[in-house]
Amino acid sequence: MDFDKQIDFIKADFKKSRRLLLAIGDETRQSIIITLMSAGCDGMRVGEITAKTHLSRPAVSHHLKILLEAGLVDVWHEGTMNFYTGNFGKEFQHLCNLVYHIEEFRTAVTETFGSDTCYSVK
Repeated sequence: MDFDKQIDFIKADFKKSRRLLLAIGDETRQSIIITLMSAGCDGMRVGEITAKTHLSRPAVSHHLKILLEAGLVDVWHEGTMNFYTGNFGKEFQHLCNLVYHIEEFRTAVTETFGSDTCYSVK
């Protein structure tokens, strides 16, 4: 295996996943994502998310903004109402690719050096 090439894949995957990793690193945003998963395609309004998560409206709005900017949440409008849904497409695929390439690297290192904890690829 070309370890340098594999490391380059991992670097690129980290770069593509950066916004997602920052967004999901917060426990409050994790709670909002889980809450939106239960809503399905109907989505939820801020007030409903507030009731389910026991967070304040300003806190929910703040975290939804970060999740929207990271591409993890979508919003659709019906009149004056905003409905939020989880977006589990492209951004999460970047994370899946990152995990895949790290596992592929780890497996190759283990097969080559007999350990995945201490090795030299140079």
